Amino acid sequence: MRIHCLGGGLVGSFVTRKLHEAGFEVHLYDVVERTTPAYFHLEDATKADHSLADLLVNMVPGSIGHDVLKTLHQKGHRIVDLSFSETTPDQLPDGPGVVLWDVGIAPGLSNMLVALAHREFGHLDKVSIKVGGNPAKPDEEWSYMAPFSPHDVIAEYTRPARVVREGNMTVVPAMDDLHTIDASGRTMEAFLTDGLRSLIDIPATSMGEYTVRWPGHIQRYQTSELNPDELVDAWRFDPERPEFTWMEVRVEAGTETRVWTVEDKGGDGDSSMARTTGLVTVACVMAWSQNDLFTTGIHPPEELPSEVIHGVIRTLKNEDVRIEMNSENIRPQG
Repeated sequence: MRIHCLGGGLVGSFVTRKLHEAGFEVHLYDVVERTTPAYFHLEDATKADHSLADLLVNMVPGSIGHDVLKTLHQKGHRIVDLSFSETTPDQLPDGPGVVLWDVGIAPGLSNMLVALAHREFGHLDKVSIKVGGNPAKPDEEWSYMAPFSPHDVIAEYTRPARVVREGNMTVVPAMDDLHTIDASGRTMEAFLTDGLRSLIDIPATSMGEYTVRWPGHIQRYQTSELNPDELVDAWRFDPERPEFTWMEVRVEAGTETRVWTVEDKGGDGDSSMARTTGLVTVACVMAWSQNDLFTTGIHPPEELPSEVIHGVIRTLKNEDVRIEMNSENIRPQG
């Protein structure tokens, strides 16, 4: 099977290498030179010839991701989309392509876990997703380094957040509902960002996704006078600095509660965000290579079959990503 990977950043390079190691014929396209075991093409992915590809993986930055996806979709390709553009793929005009989108950790794995709960319980009372990639220890500066495109981080901090309250979708300012949380023994802060995306369509009374940062980070951002390019430099990723990615997905339905905790600290030179995001993507590509998951249409990750979702979880666990699920049953009093 021939796979074309578009974009070779921190996550894109990881996905490309893992697919190559899995035995696929992998071609990486980027407009800057990349070191990769795959066949490398220094060219614009939208202008390249993808006629021989069985599957495309779109991993370009979110600022251009939707335009790239739109072009490829109109050409009839099968596409796994990891660009996380502000304009979601379900807004694409009709076309002959087939798309599976938002297959990272969050959105992505978070959607899949909520989907499992929805299939078990039906209507959900409350869904809370908290996720972030951060240095292992805070510092006197930003206590942060961007594990993916810094411009996408800035968009995350400025884009109004869609949430569900009292069963209805509503929009609140980004960084709303800032509060302190316990992130597996770490005192951190969480604030609303626009990460629900397609999950808005799952029936729930209350739902929100929160970005997790060390205390003081977002307050510094709110008062900073640095321009985006200066922030990119200030948040530059340091591969030598210990870091971790942490996510909690909490779902409540009636007397039942499910809580998934995901954590990774990176390894073998790969960042935790590249691993937790990229392994989800790799697992989805491999599942699609083995079965005709989708033959038409545009599909969010929560539409994946349960057996594929459990396969994604196994893939991460096999790579030593910690995933734990705890159940609680609240018995009514009286």
